[in-house]
Amino acid sequence: MAGTPKLTACGRLLERLERDGLVKLPRLQSQSPRPGSKRRAARKLPEIQAPSLSARLADVAPVSLEPVTATALVRQWNAAVERYHQLGYRSAFGYRLRYFIRCDSLYLGCVLLSGAAKAIAVRDRWIGWQRHERMANLSLVLNNSRFLIFPEVRIPHLASHVLGQLARRVQDDWQQHWGFRPLLLETFVDPRQYRGTCYRAAGWELLGETSGRGLARPGQAYASTPRLVFVKPLAGNFRQTMRNDFARTERVA
Repeated sequence: MAGTPKLTACGRLLERLERDGLVKLPRLQSQSPRPGSKRRAARKLPEIQAPSLSARLADVAPVSLEPVTATALVRQWNAAVERYHQLGYRSAFGYRLRYFIRCDSLYLGCVLLSGAAKAIAVRDRWIGWQRHERMANLSLVLNNSRFLIFPEVRIPHLASHVLGQLARRVQDDWQQHWGFRPLLLETFVDPRQYRGTCYRAAGWELLGETSGRGLARPGQAYASTPRLVFVKPLAGNFRQTMRNDFARTERVA
């Protein structure tokens, strides 16, 4: 597989299979430090302090997206989202990439991209996917599963500005981190609380709503509520590539 080793994702998958009774894993083995080596203490950074800031976008520019990959910074990001986002933080499974929204030394918010929803009727019809095409190409869709501007940051147009930056840079960031280039962004918005104004302003297209039934699993069901489905293409020929029976986007400019 391209990109970095998928050790964490594979480990979680094996644990899930063991819980379901499908595999039996061997006992964990403790690892002793190599002779002469010193175990480095984990670097602990202070918790992100969300600023209180009211300003015009032009007055705080440039605002940037900073990929979060270092372990200590990941912990900071996780803690900030858990504290300030209404949905909190749940560990993303598989492909994911975190960003801090920054202005000089200030942290203004957080962004998370992760794997796409397995099946969304309005999205799949819009792309023109048959089931086998969706299964082959789903990894080319990224879900903006967390988007957070800290609660005391009041900068008009900041959110749409950040989403514009994200669309322009995410293909290169994903290529560097995971080894391939995505073709589509998606996100879901709860219409009971939001209209998706920042996504509309950033050029995302509203496709419709989810069914509200959640992900169906044999013998299981859970209640959900319909969400607005927004998408943002990242390449002009995305449909042609995503309707192939195979996908890796080194061939997409």
